[in-house]
Amino acid sequence: MITEIERLLGQYAAWLQEKTSVREVADAVEITTPYLDRHNDYLQIYVTRDNGGFRLTDDGYIIQDLDSSGCEMSSPKRRDLLRMTLNGFGIQLDGEALVVRASSDNFPLKKHNLVQAMLAVNDLFYLAVPLVSSLFLEDVGAWLRLRDIRFAPRVKFTGKTGFDHLFNFIIPASRRQPERIVQAINHPNRDKTQSVAFAWIDTREVRPEGSKAYAFLNDSSAALNAGVVEALRKYDVRPVPWTRREEVAEELAA
Repeated sequence: MITEIERLLGQYAAWLQEKTSVREVADAVEITTPYLDRHNDYLQIYVTRDNGGFRLTDDGYIIQDLDSSGCEMSSPKRRDLLRMTLNGFGIQLDGEALVVRASSDNFPLKKHNLVQAMLAVNDLFYLAVPLVSSLFLEDVGAWLRLRDIRFAPRVKFTGKTGFDHLFNFIIPASRRQPERIVQAINHPNRDKTQSVAFAWIDTREVRPEGSKAYAFLNDSSAALNAGVVEALRKYDVRPVPWTRREEVAEELAA
């Protein structure tokens, strides 16, 4: 098992390096990542010098894109959820820009956290206004409480690589079931699946033996891509379509 996981981590690192490009833009360096936004454009971050270190930012892209799509961040509830999400990754909000500062020593970690925050914010609010009456993450939490499933929200673990990974919920171990990690994916696609899969394979070796991972997939408005479901299974994350959530209620409550 260890050999297999090391191979998978190596494949992920090689893919990430191969698909990342950099170029100079005015007084900044633009990093184009292999992660796609909802328009199928590659996510980009911008790096400038900052008091002997570096300032990394999305230059306001994520928030501005959501605003232009009718998903405004003006309500107190949405602003609070946005801040909580960013705090989980150690990211600051400067106007509409997502920002983090880094040194030469922790640059890879801070870049990783910024990209994950961009994906998380986009996923939290994507389709929220036109197609659903409440945020999917809140729906999952409400359902867990309705089914008397004990959980703690928003937990962060450090994986084998040293990267931090934020998970939406953790269900503690019981006499009948091991620890269970639960991630809510509002807009299931390839990039979000890869992100969740990497977080899990990087984390599970440092979690108690037998720990399991579940991914709740929002299929309320569109059918799930079979490739997304299969990819999660491949990396030992159990995919749970939201419309079939009752199938796992008993085992999560145990």
